[in-house]
Amino acid sequence: MFQPVLDSKIVGQVINEFRKRKGISQEVLSGLADIGRTHLSAIERGERKPTLETLYRICSAMDVSMSAVVSEIEKRIK
Repeated sequence: MFQPVLDSKIVGQVINEFRKRKGISQEVLSGLADIGRTHLSAIERGERKPTLETLYRICSAMDVSMSAVVSEIEKRIK
């Protein structure tokens, strides 16, 4: 039986690229999103998957819709 799995590396890459496009450092973004910088770093490296709450905080802090980030993740998974 096929069980789809979300690739944490793709999630991290997409978040990293959105952050860099906005010109925001990990330090600033983690502060705005109220998450630890090491946590954000681990997410961007694909070592951890963000919860929906964490993804929402990250997107809100970058002033990007969650749907835009998820849409980009979905494009890369296919």
